[in-house]
Amino acid sequence: MPHSPSTSNSRAPKPNGATEFDLEERLLNFAATIISLSDSLPRSPASSHIADQLIRSGTSPMAHHGEAQSAESRKDFIHKMSIALKELRETHRWLKLIHRVPLIKDLDRLPPILQETEELIRIFSASLTTARRNQA
Repeated sequence: MPHSPSTSNSRAPKPNGATEFDLEERLLNFAATIISLSDSLPRSPASSHIADQLIRSGTSPMAHHGEAQSAESRKDFIHKMSIALKELRETHRWLKLIHRVPLIKDLDRLPPILQETEELIRIFSASLTTARRNQA
């Protein structure tokens, strides 16, 4: 089975105080944050719908990244990373809607989550650009 490209580029502390990149850990933290935010939405039909959609789109990049790490080919890697990117973009839209309505009282909670979503979108976009360039 061919080796898939590495996508570990999130900063994680190392024992010596330096940092190393670990996208898996970053995606785990992101998924946990999304779950926590979803659980904090008020109980209403609209909020329940948004929470369900947010949980699906906000946790799936973690799983798709894991699948991409075990990709059977570069084409498979690109496909799985593309799905993760699509889900991140969807998550970004749901977060913006939560802010627009607003569905939570503490709106200061959203900007860091939106920023992390944007950073993850850039990471996945860059990884896909590199993988597509290397495929040619």
